[in-house]
Amino acid sequence: MLSLLGNRTGDFCDGISRRSLLRVGAVGMSGLTLPDLLRAESNGAVNRQPRSVVMIYLPGGPTQHETFDPKPDAPSEIRGSYQPIATSQPGVRFCELLPRLASMSNTFSVVRTLVGMSNRHESFQCYTGRPGGRAGDGEPSGGWPTFGSVASRVLGPGPHGMVPYVDASPKMSYPPYRNRGIHDASAKSSWPGFTGRAHVPFALEGDVKSDLVLNGIDLARLDHRRALLGALGRRQRQLEDGGLDRFQRQAFGLLTASKLAEAMDLEREPHRVRERYGASQATDPSFGGAPQNAQQLLLARRLVEAGVRCVTVAFGAWDWHANREGTIEYLAKKYLPVFDRGVSVFLQDLSDRGLLDTTTVVVWGEFGRTPRINAKGGRDHWPGTQSVLMAGGGIKGGRIVGETDRDGGVPLQRAVHVQEVFATIYGNLGIDTNSVKIPDLNGRPRYLVDDNRQPIRELL
Repeated sequence: MLSLLGNRTGDFCDGISRRSLLRVGAVGMSGLTLPDLLRAESNGAVNRQPRSVVMIYLPGGPTQHETFDPKPDAPSEIRGSYQPIATSQPGVRFCELLPRLASMSNTFSVVRTLVGMSNRHESFQCYTGRPGGRAGDGEPSGGWPTFGSVASRVLGPGPHGMVPYVDASPKMSYPPYRNRGIHDASAKSSWPGFTGRAHVPFALEGDVKSDLVLNGIDLARLDHRRALLGALGRRQRQLEDGGLDRFQRQAFGLLTASKLAEAMDLEREPHRVRERYGASQATDPSFGGAPQNAQQLLLARRLVEAGVRCVTVAFGAWDWHANREGTIEYLAKKYLPVFDRGVSVFLQDLSDRGLLDTTTVVVWGEFGRTPRINAKGGRDHWPGTQSVLMAGGGIKGGRIVGETDRDGGVPLQRAVHVQEVFATIYGNLGIDTNSVKIPDLNGRPRYLVDDNRQPIRELL
């Protein structure tokens, strides 16, 4: 975890100790300081082109029927109001409300038969791949860590000491949607998991322009912090006279460079690029979810480009029972075109910048929706199956994994377990789930996935 200001008792007149200033973060289990990391990089021991993951979390659980698994031959109360359209892959169809994604379906793949999620409205399952917070969940001492915390622990910071894990989701009014280990219908929190607080994400909450907040520091205060670090630059000669080697001087330079702050500043992005992503669309406050803010997807791209290993973003509000705002017909027509534009532009932007080959993208919610439309005109919770978009990082495009039954309610062939998705994520990051283990707070070694699950073979 990057700490700009550490312990305030130390060698300098401003109370910052030399040791705290230079110890920017531990490199995984090795406990290396930033200068150690820079030495390793100079010796070729650190991969200069690290792999990254962006998870786009869809709070509330999106419908598979109105997105990637339409059922045009089912009865009307199952197929819904919208027709399927052809994609760039022969024989593959998506909902007509996703024309942009349909036209570029050769660049990503879809799992239509994901299983293993519980009927719980919480982000925890998407961040960890497991249920938690209730008796019988079998959580280890300390709780399960998020995949970003695991990557931080195992792989350490990104290139040149970049913070490894950023949660770029906005603050949401329903607490279990937030990346805080808060559980649905349970008083327990699994935050921060057994990797510990050193590996929780930098949390960016708020709008990505005027009121973006970084771990409680808004952009104005962050600029002040940057000015403070600039002032500390005047002490660099003192530090050098104190016997710092070139790697320690480089570490000091990273603090004054504020590369993370630059990545967060979307005003540095050309106006045409920001326009391409589109404006934010609010979602009804009663959902308790996130706005559809594609500018946060642009922020995710900038963070990956800056060297962040794992970025998570919440996008929209998908609990479409028809007890809020309108029927699924209305909600799909309002929100799916914005989703279609945002995700397609994001994937194309990654591809255009040469980042898609090294960046794994996962787009999903905590469960699917019922095959049958309810009496109000919505779809209810359905953990029986769901669709997941996956792209990049070595994942082959244009694949459809699994087939659901005629109603889209259960896998007909090739059920894909959620732990297989996590095995794929870790594998794409370069982490071997067959050998890497992390001890929980009782010292018991824990594998990263359960039941010897392996990466999704059809996608690699």
